Amino acid sequence: MLVKQISVFLENKCGRLASVTRVLGEHSINIRAFSIADTTDFGILRLIVNNPEEAYKVLREAGFTVSVTEVIAVKVPDRPGGLADVLELMQEAGVNIEYMYAFVEKISKDAIAVFRVENVETAVRLMQEKGIKLLSGNEVYNL
Repeated sequence: MLVKQISVFLENKCGRLASVTRVLGEHSINIRAFSIADTTDFGILRLIVNNPEEAYKVLREAGFTVSVTEVIAVKVPDRPGGLADVLELMQEAGVNIEYMYAFVEKISKDAIAVFRVENVETAVRLMQEKGIKLLSGNEVYNL
């Protein structure tokens, strides 16, 4: 019932996240979910991947600071209040939640990633020039 999560300690500078994802991609490791927590200088990238043992190995070999943590994955009813019900169960049992993030059910063969960037206009222009589909707020809200 436990899931292995890969955590990667990263300097908060241009290209570090791309380097991690490139290493994983070159070794046919597929990211299933991720979360990034950052400070001014450093961040922690948390990943659920299709092959955590291999991901740990190849990232270490590539020079990244990596750890493995066991987490749980819970099916949450997809309705208003569904998450609250699960969280309240944990609260009532005295289970503290250190952090959480979510998988989102796929609506097509593609996954959806949400980015916070320094220069939104540049990022939007780049995605459009490269033919990468941007979703509107309404498209995301209505998934």
